[in-house]
Parts: sequence; structure tokens; C-alpha cells
Amino acid sequence: MIALSDVQAAQQRLKGVIKETPFSYAPMLSNLAGAQVYIKKENLQNTGAFKLRGAFNKLSTLTDAEKACGVIAASAGNHAQGVAFSAAHFGIKAYIVMPEATPLLKVNGTKALGAEVILHGNSYDEAYAHAQNYAQKHGLTFIHPFTDDAVIAGQGTIAVEMLDEVADLDAILVPVGGGGLISGIATAAKAINPKIKVIGVSASGAPAMRNSFLAKKPQDSLGVRTIADGIAVRDTAKETYKYIVDLVDDIVEVDDEEIANAILFLIERQKLVVEGAGAVGVAAILHHRVQFAPDQKVGVVLSGGNIDVTMINIIIEKGLLKSSRKMKLTVTLIDKPGSLTHLSSIFEKQRANIVQIDYDRTSHRLDYGDAFVSVSLETKGEEHQQQIRDALSEHGFKFTEE
Repeated sequence: MIALSDVQAAQQRLKGVIKETPFSYAPMLSNLAGAQVYIKKENLQNTGAFKLRGAFNKLSTLTDAEKACGVIAASAGNHAQGVAFSAAHFGIKAYIVMPEATPLLKVNGTKALGAEVILHGNSYDEAYAHAQNYAQKHGLTFIHPFTDDAVIAGQGTIAVEMLDEVADLDAILVPVGGGGLISGIATAAKAINPKIKVIGVSASGAPAMRNSFLAKKPQDSLGVRTIADGIAVRDTAKETYKYIVDLVDDIVEVDDEEIANAILFLIERQKLVVEGAGAVGVAAILHHRVQFAPDQKVGVVLSGGNIDVTMINIIIEKGLLKSSRKMKLTVTLIDKPGSLTHLSSIFEKQRANIVQIDYDRTSHRLDYGDAFVSVSLETKGEEHQQQIRDALSEHGFKFTEE
């Protein structure tokens, strides 16, 4: 277990290497939360995520012999770039094992930082196993993304920076996957102010650490599935579980639609690009997973901004649906001239803009003489959507909604 002194030592090592990222008051989020909310913008960190802190601190503690032999890590994202950046700084040869399906953008980004990328396996777990075997075979130091004490101490520097700026924080919301980030933050925050609440936020599609926290014993998941790939950890690490059980006050969860809505909120309202894992704390506030008093000061860690551009369109679509600014309907109508015009006139009267429409008259689910019209509408909120539903029902249309 690390102590505050380990975090403070890491902070000295990181000076001049990392950015002391902004910790800013967020007025619109504060209004929605009913509290005073500040956001820690680690999405603006060098390499785009907090992972650089832990990776650099770990590599700075290696012996000269270990540095000479080289390092290896398994990652498909932020940890890879953190290790690669840090290795380049120290002149250390770095190998990163990534799953074969890793997007080319992430592979090239890691290579650009000087690391040698090894593509292996169909999942992170297969890449991880290969990296450990490769480390033993070639005498390399394996840099774990979250169970290493030096890595945890590096991540804890975030809490020190937050409390240096807002000393009377009442609570901190932290993304939870493997647990390295929240372990470091909780260690530092509780040492500085034992009364502060540290609340983890996990994705419902990666529930291992939250389930373990609630059950008071480590529990693994059968699998993970979430757009928040930075916290998509299948198994509970016993090392970080100990920190969490001792120091964390609660862990809440949000689903993918809520995460997507938070990403969209941050883009539109805060002008910030934040990846799924980085947005979970904001999602927890937007969807009332946590409640605070008006006089309370809350820090939210935006852990990273390395969102896969190929996913942005999907995420925005989910966010629009979740925030009731878009709705998708499948309407059954009689397949005869004028039916579609009648339907579209209803949408026109309700001031709903049609952005996509598809006509299907061959589905085996249709009665003879009927057709399905699948339509996507731009809407102005839940009240507007209910008016559209009521108008369709009043005119006798049968419909389903995604």
C-alpha cells in the first residue's frame, strides 16, 4: 500500500513532464447537479489521458539495469501511449502488445511515440498474457496498467493538484475500471482530508469492481461490453481492490446511453472532447446516480480524451436518443397512395424534422396490404416526443419505438 509521501515523491518526478491540467468550475453542470462542480481536465494531458502520470513515475523508478533491458506493456489505448512517451523520455526500448483488432489510429499513435508494437490475440486478455510471456523470455520489465504501486502513486498526483486548487472539496468522482486511478486518488485525498468522499463510477457493461465492492469480496465478470473502453476491465485485481475497500466511499454505475449523453453534453456545453471512460463522472451527475447539497464542492475527473473517431458518430447518435433530441419510430400504415403523405403531415404539424426514412412493404411480419415506415426524427425533448406519440395514436397509427 502506498502513502501520501509516495504520491508527493511522484509529483516531484513528474514536474516538467506532465501538464498540471486545468481544474475548472463548471457552471452548467453545477446547475444540473445542484452543487458546485469542478472538472479536472485530464483529457488535455500529454498523450491525452491520465495514464502518463503512472507510467512515467514507474519508469523513473527503474534501475539502470532494468532500463537497459527495456520494458513491455499490454494495452490498446492510453496506457500504451503513456508507456511509449515515458520510455522515449528515458531512452528505454519499449514494446507494446496490442490486440490484432486495435484501430490503426491507436497503433500508429503508439509507434509515433517510439515504441515497437506487437499485434497479438483477439482480446486484451490474450495480449496481456502474451506480453507477460514475452517479458519473461526477453528479460523485459512488465509495466502493469493499474496494479503497480508506482503507477498508483503517479495517478494519485491528480488528487494533490485538485486539492491544491480547491482545498475544501467535499467529494471526488472517479472513473473505475481496473482501479489504479481511484486507488491513487483515494490514497492522496483521504490523507490530505479524511472527511472527503471518494466515489467511483463504473460502466454497467464492466461491473467487476463495483460488484466486488458491494459484495465485499473480489468478483470477476464473464465478459465486458461498453463504449467506455478505458474502464472495460473484466476481472477484479486484488491489489487495487484492497485500496478500494479501505478508502472508497461508494461506487455507482452508468450505462452506455448515459455515457454517450455525457460525451455529447461535454462536447456541446463544455467544448471538450472526452472519451467514454472519461465521461462517466459527468454521466453520474446528469442521470442522478449521485446527489449533493447546494453548498457542497464536487470534483469530477475527466480521465481522458482519446476517443476513437470512428465511434464518435455512434456515440453522438446514442447521446441524441438518450437526451430526447432524436427518436426512431417504425410506423405501420396502409400501402396505398397518400398514406405516407398523411404520416409526414402529422410530423410537419408537430414540428418534427425527418432526418431519415425507409419504406418496407415486403416484411414477413406485415399483414397483406400494409407497409412499415422506419423514420428518424429530430425532436425538442421528452415533452415534444410525447406530443408526437399522442398525435400518431389519435390518427390511428400503430407504431413501435427504439
